[in-house]
Amino acid sequence: MSRQNDMKARYEELKLNQDQIDEVEQAFERADKAQKEFETWSQEAIDRTIQSVAQIVANSKTFHELVELGIQESAFGDPISREAKRFKIRGILRDCLREKSVGIVEEIPEKRIVKYAKPVGVIGCVIPATNPDLTPAGNAIYAIKARNAIIFSPHPRTLKTSRKTIELMREGLRRVGAPEDLVQILGYKAKINKGISEALMTKVDLIIATGGQGVVRRAYMSGTPAYAVGAGNATMVWDETAAKELNKAAYNTMRSKTSDFGSGCSADGNIVIHESIWDASLKELVAVGGYMLSPTEQEAMRKVMWDDEGHRLPDTVALSPQDMAKAAGFEIPADRKFLIASHGTGIYNSKPEGIWCVEKLTTLLAVHKYCGEFQNAIDAVQAIHQVGGIGHSVGIFSFDEDHIHRLALVARVGRIMVRQPQSKANSGSMNNGMPMTSSIGCGTWAGNATCENIHLHHYMNLTWVSKEYDKPDSPSDAELFGEFYDPELEKIQYSQY
Repeated sequence: MSRQNDMKARYEELKLNQDQIDEVEQAFERADKAQKEFETWSQEAIDRTIQSVAQIVANSKTFHELVELGIQESAFGDPISREAKRFKIRGILRDCLREKSVGIVEEIPEKRIVKYAKPVGVIGCVIPATNPDLTPAGNAIYAIKARNAIIFSPHPRTLKTSRKTIELMREGLRRVGAPEDLVQILGYKAKINKGISEALMTKVDLIIATGGQGVVRRAYMSGTPAYAVGAGNATMVWDETAAKELNKAAYNTMRSKTSDFGSGCSADGNIVIHESIWDASLKELVAVGGYMLSPTEQEAMRKVMWDDEGHRLPDTVALSPQDMAKAAGFEIPADRKFLIASHGTGIYNSKPEGIWCVEKLTTLLAVHKYCGEFQNAIDAVQAIHQVGGIGHSVGIFSFDEDHIHRLALVARVGRIMVRQPQSKANSGSMNNGMPMTSSIGCGTWAGNATCENIHLHHYMNLTWVSKEYDKPDSPSDAELFGEFYDPELEKIQYSQY
């Protein structure tokens, strides 16, 4: 168990000062006490608690204020689309209210198996600057539903927003008589830095890490069980059948690309388009708000997005297309919603010429042409994922079920959205059955413990209760080994099983 780690040695290794050590230790002590009390609550009382916590954060007035504060602090992001993310909190609450987390949560009569839910204890969660309000709200609802306590480590860039979010949720706990220390945040007494976040990770029973790859690596190296995310680089495929609803395909991509100025891991970064619909597709993308970059503009854009070694430059992350153009030294019309790079694309490697297939993290979309058979589109997706985004997601706008099936057979991703805007659908939507989340697992492809959307069952332990069958379920050796069965080799029996 992670709480058995030698924290004294860990604190020395991380060079924490006494204020930081005290804050981690005291927060954990309070959380542990609150969790043990709350663990005894009934399912009805727990559900009422998460309703209170969700409502106090996700009501339109309050979430609007949190979004404004978050953008003011971080200096990036789109207030309109970020504010729409409050639906995710509602979706998480919806999913939680439909499931049990106390006592028996699943029965499998034919196997005589009954499963009982148990809390994991105290969870540590690292908050990214891109979602300083949504990430703590969603994770707190799941944690509380599973009868856990949760301690957040905020991003220094958005400390005030995350602190306000946690203070609101603590108020939501108090108004139903629940222990307010079920939800806490570091940073009141001690300086927030990588060291204190790593100490929290080592101290707790489970980590939920949503953020950059540095955060993910530190989570997995902490010695504590962890669910973390992989890098995004969401790619869409438009095959020839997309011609049936090309405007919808373009509209979906516009919605996905522009959500929070393209800062989300699921925002469309690439579209692989069949040659037969290439010209019409570009026309539709412009019709829904795209701006086609000239070769000169595209080269200027490259210089402000990446350095000479291909590292993403932070100053152009999550900017409007107008601010992106301004940073690159030119102007575009005020009505344009995103930028389109179409020159020199279709190259899928990590060399400088392949830069347009990597993750963009802003309002720029790259389009890539594929020719001939659908296998060429699959090959392009596979090559893009070798550069970045493996395990995360791919989408397809197609009415050809065989194409969808072939892509699903080989794509090394945890999720494939069919004719949906990825940034609105990958992590759950009111229009699909994906579990609502703010944390997308990318499987072993990306070094993650799960390829699923992180949702309620990841926040709990399960006890399996098993009873014997009336008679054994024991097929004969001939049935088990099939054509490889050799009765001569089975004549000698050393034991009866």
